[in-house]
Amino acid sequence: MGKPYKLLALDMDGTLLNEKSEISAENERWIRAAIDAGVTVCFATGRGYASALPYAEQLGLTSPMVLVNGGEVWTSPAELRTRRTMKASDVAALRELALRYDTWYWAYSVERVYNKTDWIEDVHSTEWLKFGYYSEDEAARAGVTEGIRAIGAFETTNSHPYNLELNPPGVSKASGLREVCALLGIGMDEIVACGDSLNDAAMIVEAGLGVAMGNAQEEVKRIADAVTLTNEEDGVAHVIRTYLL
Repeated sequence: MGKPYKLLALDMDGTLLNEKSEISAENERWIRAAIDAGVTVCFATGRGYASALPYAEQLGLTSPMVLVNGGEVWTSPAELRTRRTMKASDVAALRELALRYDTWYWAYSVERVYNKTDWIEDVHSTEWLKFGYYSEDEAARAGVTEGIRAIGAFETTNSHPYNLELNPPGVSKASGLREVCALLGIGMDEIVACGDSLNDAAMIVEAGLGVAMGNAQEEVKRIADAVTLTNEEDGVAHVIRTYLL
């Protein structure tokens, strides 16, 4: 047995949260037990601050958070550490691509989330963190993927088989967790990371123990060190019982 794991990095949607976007009583109980045992619990999510914070408050977390797929790293829920932004001109070009292929789209600014039905007049008037597309039309997704390459270099992942998520190059949940490690004085090999989608892949590969949820995309299961139960079966609680306590 190697050195004990010191940090549990949790994706939220499809991992920590059930299909009703709730933390189950069982997951909460075991997360609190892990914290009591000295394990740091860190969200590593595609969500932004406003939608992640209530869950941190529910669990009483004061630990670091990796948000917007690594676009922001928070030292604690009260203190922003770093923010990696996208160029507004890129966001404008990515939106044009969404309009061309008639996909749903959204984008995270530092203040809020904009989307197809609620867009901002002047993209240069705010700072941008992430852009996303959703389409069940495979040809449209393929066209968008091709168009993205023509616009520039991005970290391209997904949080669902039908979507695409773009961050600046080099920005991922793994890059965010490397910052958290520096903050806490631990190594990536001391992390257990859990997730279900391609935006979790980098951290699952780099963590000491990368765990795919039972409901994870097949590609994520292939690269993981272990597969746990689904998000509906309290898979996070199972990971804590099995590997941390």
